[in-house]
Amino acid sequence: MAPAPSVNPSTSISEDCDQSNGASITPRLPNPALKVTADHKIRMEESPILSPGKGEVLIHVKATGICGSDVHFWKTGAIGELKVLGDFILGHEGAGLVIKVGEGVTNVTVGDRVAIEPGVPCGKCHYSKSGDYNLCREVAFAGVYPYDGTIQRYKVHKAEYVFKLPDSMTYSQGALVEPLSVVMHAVERTTLAFGHGVLISGAGPIGLIALEVARASGATPLVITDVAPQRLEFAKKFVPRCQAYLVDVTKTPEENAKEIRKLYGPNEYDAPPAVLECTGVESSVITACFTVRRSGQVTVVGVGRPIMNNLPFMHISLAEIDLIFINRYHDTWPAGIRALSDGVINLDKLVTHKFSLENSVEALTFSSDVRNGSIKVHIVDDEVTPEEI
Repeated sequence: MAPAPSVNPSTSISEDCDQSNGASITPRLPNPALKVTADHKIRMEESPILSPGKGEVLIHVKATGICGSDVHFWKTGAIGELKVLGDFILGHEGAGLVIKVGEGVTNVTVGDRVAIEPGVPCGKCHYSKSGDYNLCREVAFAGVYPYDGTIQRYKVHKAEYVFKLPDSMTYSQGALVEPLSVVMHAVERTTLAFGHGVLISGAGPIGLIALEVARASGATPLVITDVAPQRLEFAKKFVPRCQAYLVDVTKTPEENAKEIRKLYGPNEYDAPPAVLECTGVESSVITACFTVRRSGQVTVVGVGRPIMNNLPFMHISLAEIDLIFINRYHDTWPAGIRALSDGVINLDKLVTHKFSLENSVEALTFSSDVRNGSIKVHIVDDEVTPEEI
């Protein structure tokens, strides 16, 4: 596939508007959507165009990033307790154009370009009210059964969870705020010390974002690991001052950890006080525990198997290592948008391939095959002119 083309950040608004609910843009095109089924199939299917209710907006989705979870739902039908029990629309890394607003919406208006936070908490439970709304058990999360996601042309979403994009940001950059938010939440729970090392385990999209965020934090040295040489080569181009370690699968986690530690220096003090473990693979988590400095932090960002049986409990205990976990994110979109728009970090190179909305099946299939060399695949609907919306 060809490298991702640049995307025009600005979008003009059609003057031909339906005025029945204030200024709005009437959808004139069908609503193709990428659906996954309970029997592990994916297909494009025309879906109804919903009208926004009170507190909601209708968005023309312009860009959606494909996440590993989309592939997991397709291939295995489950991620932990989240199971595919029926047909639903995939996608949760989205950005687009507001084309209609429901009653009572004041934070955005028709014509606003927005990034979409996919998780909408119930608003009633303790966690929703305390600010830890990512822990709400009744969260309606786009692209997780039974809630339809953003790989469709038109999506209704709670207005409270859409955020304006500045004119300097593209829709693709807006869609990257979601995976960035995962890393931001992990970093909020981890101490990245200026001038001290950090290990990033895994050079997939989340690991690469973590690498860039760690660079921006002033942490050094930066080391990233993976089992795929091509991903480590990408990482070294993405953040040139990082060091890469190719995990030797014939060695034990402890043996790999000893080799990784050498990249930081000869002493215990040189060892990284923080690890961002972005694979969720048990052997990688174990390696992280043996790599981190005593009294350090290992934050598991990646999603792994439901049960891990071989964690080095006594090593973690005697070394007073904090083993930290995260569940998505909360209150990250405004800060993430600022970090991207102000140039604190740059994630543009992560989007290696783009497909049109109509070719979403091909996009997901392509993204699921690591041999294709993609990092982040985006599904875009930017070729549609305002008059055709």
